[in-house]
Amino acid sequence: MTKVEIDATNEPLGRLSSRIAVLLRGKHLPAYQPNVLPQVEVSVKNLKKIKFTGKKFTDKIYYKYSGYHSGITSRTLEQRWEKDPAEVLRYSVYRMLPKNKTRDKIIKNLKVVS
Repeated sequence: MTKVEIDATNEPLGRLSSRIAVLLRGKHLPAYQPNVLPQVEVSVKNLKKIKFTGKKFTDKIYYKYSGYHSGITSRTLEQRWEKDPAEVLRYSVYRMLPKNKTRDKIIKNLKVVS
């Protein structure tokens, strides 16, 4: 298994997430095959030093719908970041991976080191 370590200091969230998604898919490898799960583990350190550009930190809103009437809840990026920064990164990378059966398997190779 190939291990890649990324330092998140002063990196914007979106650019960091897209870089991690490419590494997790194995697209940086010369033997890339879209139908084969890559054996790449990405660990991210210094996540608390990440950079947010613009007013996203206070204005970006994440919605969650339970399926019931008036079951929609919303949280800002700031609220989610205070609760769990690793979950914000994981969610961002998760939505950049292909929407198929392999996505849940690939995201397990993302490790966040505090």
